Amino acid sequence: MEKMARVTTALGSNTISGCTMFCHLDAPANAISVCRDAAQVVVAGRNIFKIYALEEEQFVEKLNLRVGRKPSLNFSCADVMWHQMDENLLATAATNGAVVTWNLGKPSRNKQDQLFTEHKRTVNKVCFHPTEVHMLLSGSQDGYMKCFDLRKKESVSTFSGQSESVRDVQFSIRDYFTFAASFENGNVQLWDIRRPDRYERMFTAHNGPVFCCDWHPEDRGWLATGGRDKMVKVWDITTNRAKEIHCVQTIASVARVKWRPERKYHLATCSMMVDHNIYVWDVRRPFIPFATFEEHKDVTTGIVWRHLHDPGFLLSGSKDSTLYQHKFKDASRPVDKANPEGLCFGLFGDLAFAAKESLISGGGDSNRKPYGSGGDRRYPIFFFKKPDLTEQFAHESSALSVFETDLESSRMDWFVKTARRYLLSGKPFGELCDHNAKVAKELNRPQVSTTWTMLRVMYSDPGNLATATSISKGGSIPLMNSFNMKEIAAGGLGSESRLDRGKGEIWQDTIHLDPGNSLINNNDENEETEGSEGPADYLFGDAELEDDNLYPMEHENPTAEEAEYSLPQEAFPLRHEIVDNPSVPEHLQDKVDSPHVSGNEAEAVCLTPIKSFSLISISQPLYESHLPASFFSPVVREMLQHYAEAGDVQMAVSVLIVLGDRIRKEEHWYTSYIDLLQRFELWNVSNEVIKLSTSSAINCLNQTSTTLHINCSNCKRPMSNKGWICDRCHQCASICAVCHHVVKGLFVWCQGCSHGGHLEHIMNWLKSSSHCPAGCGHLCEYT
Repeated sequence: MEKMARVTTALGSNTISGCTMFCHLDAPANAISVCRDAAQVVVAGRNIFKIYALEEEQFVEKLNLRVGRKPSLNFSCADVMWHQMDENLLATAATNGAVVTWNLGKPSRNKQDQLFTEHKRTVNKVCFHPTEVHMLLSGSQDGYMKCFDLRKKESVSTFSGQSESVRDVQFSIRDYFTFAASFENGNVQLWDIRRPDRYERMFTAHNGPVFCCDWHPEDRGWLATGGRDKMVKVWDITTNRAKEIHCVQTIASVARVKWRPERKYHLATCSMMVDHNIYVWDVRRPFIPFATFEEHKDVTTGIVWRHLHDPGFLLSGSKDSTLYQHKFKDASRPVDKANPEGLCFGLFGDLAFAAKESLISGGGDSNRKPYGSGGDRRYPIFFFKKPDLTEQFAHESSALSVFETDLESSRMDWFVKTARRYLLSGKPFGELCDHNAKVAKELNRPQVSTTWTMLRVMYSDPGNLATATSISKGGSIPLMNSFNMKEIAAGGLGSESRLDRGKGEIWQDTIHLDPGNSLINNNDENEETEGSEGPADYLFGDAELEDDNLYPMEHENPTAEEAEYSLPQEAFPLRHEIVDNPSVPEHLQDKVDSPHVSGNEAEAVCLTPIKSFSLISISQPLYESHLPASFFSPVVREMLQHYAEAGDVQMAVSVLIVLGDRIRKEEHWYTSYIDLLQRFELWNVSNEVIKLSTSSAINCLNQTSTTLHINCSNCKRPMSNKGWICDRCHQCASICAVCHHVVKGLFVWCQGCSHGGHLEHIMNWLKSSSHCPAGCGHLCEYT
């Protein structure tokens, strides 16, 4: 008692001092606990159980409790607790289900005192009563909590949570008989140790397992809980129903939570995985930590404040095999690095921007009118939090500017109309694109309409287009299966095309192209003169002159006699230079590139004398007429990315569905579009999008929550068997209250009295009467 009094006096004069320090452990730590005089700390783990003394600048190992040649599983600790009334008493929770107490006052090396083996599975937590020396509480993975009297050899009470494993148990500091227990199913139970048969209160605290809980040291009604849902919640249990008064969102599962001494609104947390840091939160400002300790390199497993009345030092153990003492003054302050600006959109499209007053006032915008001067006080102009003596966050005065948006310009009617009118399946690809382009055009969305049209052009089968097109003045060579060229006169192509493809009397000389795009098969008897501007001269042999079908010709006047060729009077003139392999494909390529054909270019492909006419028919296309879908995929993907980044996920998903297997899918676009459809209550469209998706993760969305649990309309008990008959009252459950026949189609029922029947019958009944047709007296309402 003299030593404890000396420590208390020292605390009163603020003589406890220290610095941020650490020591390396022999093995990872699972839990730590500190004695009441703040001079020693015990570290327990799977392979470590030691006591260290806290000196001014270092940790000093004092005692190793793992003794013996063959250490048993009783030394493998999941939790450890140092009694706050007796400095020689320790308790550990073993992984084999044992609860062990240790007496440091024993003269022998083995300090083990008592062993309780009543739990069948791992014990997760042990807790001493804050004022009762001999009372110990444990919580186990087997779902039971046991209260031990250390003067006896077995537990005196067993508490069954009627639930899954117990993760934490804590005695109330202010209420002698109350303790709290947290469970894997998300519930928290409050028990009275005098009534082990049933809990006093139970409430659902988290969405998932609750890993820890801690009573407030000053306010008897506050209980902090942490769970796998990354939340830290503070509950007020003084009311009839547990009330959540504070909530802190962290970035990982919360493994430990401890209230900070002498600071009503501060608590410390550490995470079970991913995050290695220790955070101190002010629950009044839950969006950013008040302080952060970043020393550990692995998951922090245990935290404890050094003394019940000293907020300046925090002890922690980790899986990185280190033990740290953190001095609070050395902690980093995330608020100092936080962005002082904020931006947010309102429900009606208004844009709010908050920043420091100095930044906004320094902008020099004298024409800016303060928002709200017109009488609309939906938003505050300035907000300033008055200084609080206990508030240690940096105070900032911010200015809020709100920019209003015209409601008509931000309406989403186009989204709803587009979703309802788009066709995504059931017709050929071209018709779907045409229909959707028409819908977009009618809704004044020309860019979207053009996109649908381009998709039809890119992915449609070219065979469906016209197979023959002509070259006219100012025209170009389109994608086709064949084309005709006709030489007209020395002036080149005239204003009127004389390609009469529809006349059957036109003779054609067909020249086939090889894969190398060579226009004419070269031979020694007939060669083209390239670059000649005058009439072409030809040299014929004796036999060739007798072939009348060599150059069939058609004159403008079909009744006139055909001109005959005759040899010159003065022997044969000298032949001009003959060019081998004339580059006719290059001329044709020039015509593809340029839509205008000059007279000289037309003469370059002339094969007959100027006074005659020739007709050339090419039966093979100049290039591949059908490009694979993969050719357009990069462009289409960029287009889809553009729409998605612009916020039009509707267009991106609609194109993905219509294209089908032609392009790779993006699942997150589907989920975003489905979420939007459901917000606008477009359930049928949403279900169609889900069904048309080729992703298994999307297809299963409409398969969840499809089970409907109903009660029998007679006995009001749940229907357990499949069929029409209730297995309890043996009455038909789905009887129409109007016609008294079995309902085998759509069944509608009142959620107040459970009576119902055929949809049409109930609707007609409620048109004339508001009372239940079954005669129960309930006022039913159909909406």
